[in-house]
Amino acid sequence: MSKEMVNPRNAYGETLVELGKKHSNLVVLDADLSKSTKTIMFAKKYPERFFEMGIAEANMISAAAGLASCGKIPFVSTFAVFATGRVYDQIRMDVAYSNANVKIFATHGGISVGKDGASHQMIEDLALMRVLPNMTVFAPSDATQTKKIVQLMAETKGPMYARVGRADAPLIYKTEDLKDMKIGRGLTVKDGDDISIIACGTMVNHVLDAREKLLKDGISARIIDMHTIKPIDTDLIIKCAKETGAILTAEEHSVIGGLGSAVAEILAEKGLTCRFKRLGVNDIFCESGAPADLFEKYKLNAKHIVKTTSALLEQ
Repeated sequence: MSKEMVNPRNAYGETLVELGKKHSNLVVLDADLSKSTKTIMFAKKYPERFFEMGIAEANMISAAAGLASCGKIPFVSTFAVFATGRVYDQIRMDVAYSNANVKIFATHGGISVGKDGASHQMIEDLALMRVLPNMTVFAPSDATQTKKIVQLMAETKGPMYARVGRADAPLIYKTEDLKDMKIGRGLTVKDGDDISIIACGTMVNHVLDAREKLLKDGISARIIDMHTIKPIDTDLIIKCAKETGAILTAEEHSVIGGLGSAVAEILAEKGLTCRFKRLGVNDIFCESGAPADLFEKYKLNAKHIVKTTSALLEQ
């Protein structure tokens, strides 16, 4: 049975409109990409609370920090490569250091941007944001979870960063599945005994597909959706290590500094011995190409998740 496909960017735009009605102090800023980031939905509904900043992303971040200092809840949006890389100093000083209540929501993260190539395939953003003091970091896995995370961002004080991809994505959750979801608490999507696969963002769907193939080989995989990269769910990671004895992390991001690094740090600090492997982009810039071809080339699709899991368990 095919899964219903919904674009997380649309969920973001729609949720901003809903929150705009609830929070009169919520404002939105964009950098000439509102049609792509879907903040245009908010702009049409609340034009007096929407700020088109043009191709001036650094200025946009600083302006958002100023608005936050006046009691506003600013949501700032552009592509992930611009939202983090181009404006890192402004985020570091005006948002993180100042502990400003700014919400940075980036779209077009990861290699699934596709043919735009390495210049737009942001695979370092989770690492850049995760290292900043005061910053909370999210990577929602579908449109339903995107809506929930945007709501949590609006209702929780402090600097926050979230990233979604460009393409439509299969729905994993219903709204009621996430009613108790909390920041910093991972979700056990499927239980299993042989290995824990901890994934975030677009990779959650890929590992769920891989799980079905693994079951046919007699391998029972526990699937964890680690939607919050920071603060990460230390207790759940420890539980998975002790109960399954093997962990594979999967992210549409560099293997350095993101989800895999965060899990590895917990395992090392707690002195936990288990088989462990990080699956992601291996310290390279990726080529231009169709998303499906890129996921195959860089071994991030279900087929390669199955191979990597089987190899890990054979160690």
